[in-house]
Amino acid sequence: MSQDSQSAWYADFFTELPNSFWRAAVPSEMTAAEVDFVIREGGLPPRAHVLDVPCGSGRHSLELARRGFQVTGVDVSAEALAFARRTAAAEHLPVTLIQADMKTLPTEVQADAVICMGNSFGYLGHEDTRRLLAGLHQIVSSGGCLVIDYGAVAEALLPHLADDLPMSAGGIDAEATNVYDAPCGRLLTSFTFRRGEQEESGTSVQHVYTAAEVARLTAEAGFTNIRMYGDTDGSAFTLGSHRLLLVAARS
Repeated sequence: MSQDSQSAWYADFFTELPNSFWRAAVPSEMTAAEVDFVIREGGLPPRAHVLDVPCGSGRHSLELARRGFQVTGVDVSAEALAFARRTAAAEHLPVTLIQADMKTLPTEVQADAVICMGNSFGYLGHEDTRRLLAGLHQIVSSGGCLVIDYGAVAEALLPHLADDLPMSAGGIDAEATNVYDAPCGRLLTSFTFRRGEQEESGTSVQHVYTAAEVARLTAEAGFTNIRMYGDTDGSAFTLGSHRLLLVAARS
């Protein structure tokens, strides 16, 4: 399958079964730690406006709103957004949620910070990634910040490529098989989700960059003061870190 035909794999991947699995698999403590990191390292002032793209089921958007921030979330999954809207309504949280592909950013939004969390940075091909970062630079106000959480960065991914094991969460079993497409620099992960007699399969595609390449792309888009961390505790990013947390400023 060509890179072009894989470019929008996420458009129909995130249905109820995989979304329910990931909602159950990520503990609330992890979300709280990630939001703590965004606020601390991004220097977010009270009631700052944050754009969360893609926001998925809203775990970061909702937590930021609980803490008094103004939040706009963008995601392509209707099911994920419906879940986020129900949660926001139940908790009386004023979150704006927009259904759109991350390749099509809302032009009417101006934000103090933009976050791209949940390992979604590598979803797009190279030129679309460049356009995404350029678009985010236009959205962030002067003095604001960009925060990227990227688990498929080469230094984190490749040392642990064979670490996948069967997983269970929320009554759903998940199996994942990784294949690294070296000529194209992509990680292809074949997922199977099962809940009782219900079963869904799909393949995720993540484009793999080194940390230096992510920093160069971010700088090319106009961001400055780029900092890289290996976890939400503020530890340095090194070979073998399980994720890259990149923070950059909008001058």
